[in-house]
Amino acid sequence: MSDTRAQTTTAEAATATLEAQPPLPGAATSEAAATTGPAAPRRAPATTVLTPLGLLTVLLGAALPMIDFFIVNVALPTIDHDLHAGPAMLEMVVAGYGVAYAMLLVLGGRLGDMIGRRRLFLWGLAAFGITSLACGLAPDAGTLVAARVAQGAAAALLLPQVLATIQATTTGTRRAKAVSLYGGTAGVASAVGQVLGGLLVSVDLAGTGWRAVFLVNVPISAAAWLLAARTVPETRSPHPSRVDGTGTALLAATLISLLLPLTEGRAAGWPVWSWVLLAVFPFAAAAFFLVEHRAERAGRTPLIPPSLLRIPSVNSGLTMIIPFTLGFGGFMFVVAVALQNGLHYGPFAAGLSLAPLCVTFFFASLAGPRLVLRFGRRVVVAGSLIQGAGLIALALTVHTGWPGISVAGLASSMAILGLGQGMVLPVLMRVVLSELPVAQAGVGGGVMVTTQQSGLALGVATLGTLFLALLPTLGVRDAMLAAVLTQLVIVAGTTLLALRLPRRLR
Repeated sequence: MSDTRAQTTTAEAATATLEAQPPLPGAATSEAAATTGPAAPRRAPATTVLTPLGLLTVLLGAALPMIDFFIVNVALPTIDHDLHAGPAMLEMVVAGYGVAYAMLLVLGGRLGDMIGRRRLFLWGLAAFGITSLACGLAPDAGTLVAARVAQGAAAALLLPQVLATIQATTTGTRRAKAVSLYGGTAGVASAVGQVLGGLLVSVDLAGTGWRAVFLVNVPISAAAWLLAARTVPETRSPHPSRVDGTGTALLAATLISLLLPLTEGRAAGWPVWSWVLLAVFPFAAAAFFLVEHRAERAGRTPLIPPSLLRIPSVNSGLTMIIPFTLGFGGFMFVVAVALQNGLHYGPFAAGLSLAPLCVTFFFASLAGPRLVLRFGRRVVVAGSLIQGAGLIALALTVHTGWPGISVAGLASSMAILGLGQGMVLPVLMRVVLSELPVAQAGVGGGVMVTTQQSGLALGVATLGTLFLALLPTLGVRDAMLAAVLTQLVIVAGTTLLALRLPRRLR
């Protein structure tokens, strides 16, 4: 599809479309409303409309990097055996992807605003497929880590374009449903990653073993690329700005100085460099904030405009996403390790134990739009309480049934957990995007996904480190219980934070 369909932003076209389709109260008008051709008649409908197949395509693209963050969890023991990686290198397989991904997400959103979201989506898909192939063919642990870093960078090009495209090509109830589906995809893909990873490692397709968890991305990326080339409309910001090089460098320094030592420090024995980086973190964060604030005051466009964070829905939504994803990311890591090392599940059984969570999460996310219209933020409060009930049920199951717990024995607590989480995450994403100006769709989506990704990485670093540190002295069962109860405290905090959300959600 030609880029020119979404590039022209004349006042006449914008006025005509705005008159034909008024925006939702308090919501930004779709970018599609300002992107018809220069000769378009007044009151002509917008040409950049995302079809159902187009929505399915961008959601497939969104699922790939989300799945890949978790798909390696159940494959790590096999990777260690085949490549003699060792604990430090294994953590870098996870951390290298996560840090590169989180570090470049906002930049990926800004580039999409500038040069076209469809174009960046296609580039990201191609790069993700190529780097996945490199991961699958890696001859040693060092090469695998390097390929994972490159794969994380490719994911950062790809993912921000999804939310930005949805924001720019949908309005009203269609946007609400699309955002809820995106939120459902985000949660389900995380659990599906471990289910799929366990299945692929167990089946050992053509003797590929763990390599299949990466090689499977290649044909999926190719199919998504072909679909996207035909079904995804091109959009971009009507007033794109230059890339904030200083802000990008400082954001990278901030995230690296926090995430890298927390994810790698324990496995490396907490060397001097890990403490140096942690000491650098507050200074890098402060410098980033000051540079961005000064840039906005001077009339320039910073990488993350501070004014964006002052929007009530953005602020309250992001504040809750951080602890939610921290608990979720840590939980998924702990479960993958505990079930294999403690209950001696195989990779497939460890992944299959999360299937009830996937199912209930998905159906809860589908019900989200209707529930929100009727009950507002109470949906998030109820979801947090249900998630807490699921954690209590899981803790009781582990405490009383260990070590004879079957996959079926975990099903009820996992189903309750998924139901609660599915009522929270998609709604939070909708809250963040509800008042976001369409001109900032790319950067806003990038900020949200960066927050989400950083929370997941912090969860692996904090809850995962707690679990692994307690393992030698307490054993697998009690170390898992400590991690689950810690997450329960986090859930109690998110329940209180839910009271800061807007009472009625658009």
